[in-house]
Amino acid sequence: MILKPFDKLPEEFRNDEVKRYYDILNKKRKSLVIKRISDIVLALIMIVFLAFPMLVIALLVKFSSKGPVFYRQERVTTYGKKFMILKFRTMKVGADKEGLLTTENDDRITKVGHLLRKIRFDELPQIFHVLSGKMSIVGTRPEVTKYVDRYTPVMYATLLMPAGVTSFASIKYKDEDRIIGEVTDPSQIDDIYINEILPQKMRYNLKYIERFGFKRDIYLMFKTVKQVIL
Repeated sequence: MILKPFDKLPEEFRNDEVKRYYDILNKKRKSLVIKRISDIVLALIMIVFLAFPMLVIALLVKFSSKGPVFYRQERVTTYGKKFMILKFRTMKVGADKEGLLTTENDDRITKVGHLLRKIRFDELPQIFHVLSGKMSIVGTRPEVTKYVDRYTPVMYATLLMPAGVTSFASIKYKDEDRIIGEVTDPSQIDDIYINEILPQKMRYNLKYIERFGFKRDIYLMFKTVKQVIL
């Protein structure tokens, strides 16, 4: 990954708060290159080893509920670019029309979907995004445009790097659906996420940029695997 010149970034990025994090990454250009190379190598290895498991998952999704195998949704990655994220479908077709956020016992989630979400295997197809450069194995989990539009100036710093399959914030907020499920008024779920959960996640994401390095990424990868296993 190569950083764009700061004055070439989208207007919403050109503020003093983002500049602080840009300068941190600018001093770690070699680490950014190593990160991209390691992403490509690891993605290729994972595709080889996970090809058969992904085929099995695809069949389970296809024959356990009506609808396509994959779910696509517009998300935001580096410099505010939009892309269609790819996941194994874990919910009933059209479920996102009832709301973007899910709760622990959401009846829109299929039986197979509950299992895939628990072990995070619904995210496996995103390895192909890593290979294409739209995502990185470790980074900030990509948000939908609706929530990015509510970012504070400093939050745009998290978009200086590709979105991640896993992140420091997603490890800390692995029970996010349970937290959201405790909201008694469904109409308040979006407000709770935007005003309470999102700012907390962004603090972790910004802390990741401050401490960014190859060793840190390796640590977070193992932390993610440990979380899935336990």
